[in-house]
Amino acid sequence: MENNEAFIDFYTGSEIMIMGLKKRLESIDVFGIVQNDFNSGNLAGFVGGTTSTVRFKIRAMDFEKAQPVLEAYLKEDN
Repeated sequence: MENNEAFIDFYTGSEIMIMGLKKRLESIDVFGIVQNDFNSGNLAGFVGGTTSTVRFKIRAMDFEKAQPVLEAYLKEDN
């Protein structure tokens, strides 16, 4: 059985794209975590990840609610 409280990778892209997506999702009460391995590595003294690959994670239970917001956001960007 899947744990609906667990965080899952929802979107991977630039930090700028993720910040816009995060704001839209928060407006519908979907909150997530931004995971930036490049910045984390720099703070710890080693290099990990790339500057353009940042992950946004949400709870598994919010996936269906968040998916239409992501689709609309990506259409607007193009």
